[in-house]
Amino acid sequence: MVIIWMLGPITLPVARAQRQPVAAEHGMVVSVHELGSQAGVEILKKGGNAVDAAIATGFALAAVYPSAGNLAGGGFMLIHRADDNRQIGIDYRETAPAAAHRDMYLAEDGSVMTELGSSRMGWRASGVPGTVDAFARAFLKYGSGRVTWAEIIEPARRLAEGHVLTRAAVELLQRDARLLSRFEESRRVLLNNGESWRVGDVWRQPDLAATLARLQEHGPREFYEGETARRIADAMRENGGTITLEDLKGYRAIERVPLRHIYRGHEIVGMPPPSSGAITLFQMLAMIEPYDVRGMGHNSAAKHHLFAEVMRRAFRDRIEYIGDPAFVSVPIAEMLDRNYLAGRMADFDPMRVTASAGLAPGLGLRESAETTHFSVVDREGNAVSNTYTLRNSFGSGVTIPGTGLLMNNVMDDLAAKVGVPNMHGLMQGPANAIEPGKRALSSQTPAMVFRDGRLLLVTGSPGGPTIINTVFQIITNVIDFKMPVMQAVEAPRIHHQWLPDELTYEPFGLSSDTAKLLEGKGHKLTLRTRYQGQAETIMIDPATGMKMGAADPRHPDARAVGH
Repeated sequence: MVIIWMLGPITLPVARAQRQPVAAEHGMVVSVHELGSQAGVEILKKGGNAVDAAIATGFALAAVYPSAGNLAGGGFMLIHRADDNRQIGIDYRETAPAAAHRDMYLAEDGSVMTELGSSRMGWRASGVPGTVDAFARAFLKYGSGRVTWAEIIEPARRLAEGHVLTRAAVELLQRDARLLSRFEESRRVLLNNGESWRVGDVWRQPDLAATLARLQEHGPREFYEGETARRIADAMRENGGTITLEDLKGYRAIERVPLRHIYRGHEIVGMPPPSSGAITLFQMLAMIEPYDVRGMGHNSAAKHHLFAEVMRRAFRDRIEYIGDPAFVSVPIAEMLDRNYLAGRMADFDPMRVTASAGLAPGLGLRESAETTHFSVVDREGNAVSNTYTLRNSFGSGVTIPGTGLLMNNVMDDLAAKVGVPNMHGLMQGPANAIEPGKRALSSQTPAMVFRDGRLLLVTGSPGGPTIINTVFQIITNVIDFKMPVMQAVEAPRIHHQWLPDELTYEPFGLSSDTAKLLEGKGHKLTLRTRYQGQAETIMIDPATGMKMGAADPRHPDARAVGH
């Protein structure tokens, strides 16, 4: 049996003990780190709304969860406004620098580079960061007005001045020490100058604290035009990087209209391109809706076979058609047409797999993960579902001297070479080829579920291409199998992404009998040595309005904190 590794939690729980969610009347924050969740609740208690609290959590995670929490990355924020029942999407995906070009990561022989200087690590791997601009835009337009920008950043600044390292944090730093040790500043800041961190050590990041203090004093544009921007640009120039001061000055997050889909009487809301999450999720939901999913049984071979087959088909379309809408025309309506999706399932055989090698995209050929998620709900019913990333764990591995900022390696989410898979094994189509200013195709899937016009569920996950399938299974756990939120989050997950043609599953996720039945249908099964995703989720009890926070136990530091 093939064994694969997945970026994720460091230590496997010994058992899946059923836990209870955290219940709170007024507000709830669920994130991958307790200190991040506490930062958001601190702002809620000061009168801030869900947007204010989400921003505070996002800044705090940059200090306590640096493998994915960030100031120099990007992502997607989905906002629900309770007063007018409106949802807003903010796309803050990183953009390719002006110096980027289609063949920038190809060696002289035409092969894709994989070491320093590639799209995967080092000074040329970064896109122009979007996190700070997006947080500022959300704060100014959708914040409560009851807390200041400086107040929102303050919990993160304090944490950067010093916080106690948990066992999971130490293990995460040790796991990625090989990457981080290749860069002097990262080795100094993140690896304690090469000395091993110990559980209980106080980690002090004075450079990051100073960067946050500048943002407090001078406002968010300081990151793009002030001292911080100059330090980023200078370091890039001195080390052969591609991001310039002009790239930073020109970055703008984009407000986008969310996509919507009705599944068994529930309205699902998600982000449009360049996120592929909602389109792919909606395709899969539409393809399974004609089937009695609940009647199949949650962990049955029949259900897993059906889910793998719809995943296979949706990911095939994803790779072919979705990209940055500023550069390619994405056929959203055609991809989500129910007659089209019924046709995609016309060759579904409940007894046999459909081989990926022969599966074409349904509309014809075109011519041409370390991430983290957090969810917030406030006392008024406003909500935020936010997924953001440095791309891989600790991004490019580069820390900008004097700033404490880890840079992303999002350029690997663009096609270093069309038809060649990236680090996550995802094939890259021409719609995602490198062009200056382009936003890379993303699997990030912040999502909300509504029933009878009322918010029911706020969810999302990290995990590269597995993100979409993690969210898909949580939603079906809640809607089809009527699971309580904690059980829906804890339940074992599977993943298929078209290529490679394999069905992966979590430890303890399949019984031997179920595995044999799936192999009999033609599935190639692959066991993950780490769990899939970290889906920090909130459900609102329709009867009482209580916020039920479910922190995913797949990461030992994840916590739901309410008030």
